[in-house]
Amino acid sequence: MPLTGTGEIVTAAGTGRGVGAFNVIQLEHAQAIVAGAEAAGSPVVLQISENAVRYHGGLAPVGRAVLAVAAAAAVPTAVHLDHATSAELVREAVELGFSSVMFDASVLDYADNVRATAEVVAHCHAAGVWVEAELGEVGGKDGVHAPGARTDPAEAAAFVTATGVDALAVAVGTSHAMLTRDAALDFELISALREAVPVPLVLHGSSGVADDHLATAVRHGMTKINIATHLNQVFTTAVREVLAADERLVDTRRYLGAGRSAMAEEVTRLLGVLNTAPRGLSVSSL
Repeated sequence: MPLTGTGEIVTAAGTGRGVGAFNVIQLEHAQAIVAGAEAAGSPVVLQISENAVRYHGGLAPVGRAVLAVAAAAAVPTAVHLDHATSAELVREAVELGFSSVMFDASVLDYADNVRATAEVVAHCHAAGVWVEAELGEVGGKDGVHAPGARTDPAEAAAFVTATGVDALAVAVGTSHAMLTRDAALDFELISALREAVPVPLVLHGSSGVADDHLATAVRHGMTKINIATHLNQVFTTAVREVLAADERLVDTRRYLGAGRSAMAEEVTRLLGVLNTAPRGLSVSSL
């Protein structure tokens, strides 16, 4: 199936349905995410973060591999650059064929965030690439959780107008890299943001959110749901179990394959939680 645009998947989701956006670190992750989405019969977004790019020593090797996996998927699949702080990296993703990027200038003050984001949006839109940005920094990217951060609805609406972004990541109580699923979301704020902001909302740090709260967040207006750490936990737990059962095992396919299978099953389950079979976009329609 040809690659699908992130914007197409998110727009088709409409209100009350979530889109699963799952992070890729290595090839097995991409394969697991696609296998899980195929089993669920749901569209999916494969994300490569700036940290993953740094791990691989550059975007092109991992980016081309993930694009190939996505293009071979039997369900609508998009490839997205996540948490890019470098405009140069954004330009490279556009050239490689990514359908969307998330430009993260949230550590800057408001005026500088607007200026930098608007420049990225202009470049990406000229190439037909969908842009996500962040307002109200979501904690945890540097290992420090800041669940107290909140995005102001009026400021968020003004930010979207000033920058022209296609989606907005907002701070509503989550934090990146959480190993427990007990984040306390501000559902009233999510509803207020949904009413004020004219573009889809994105929930970062969703690994720390329990299933029922993820579903509630979607009902209150979140659309794109980013999950990374939780799936890494599932993958790593399966690998540990295989290695613990056979200390003589050295074939990486045996234990990485186990991690891939476990992650695929969890992707399928999470897509069910998010109800990501959006109106107007089915496997058969693309």
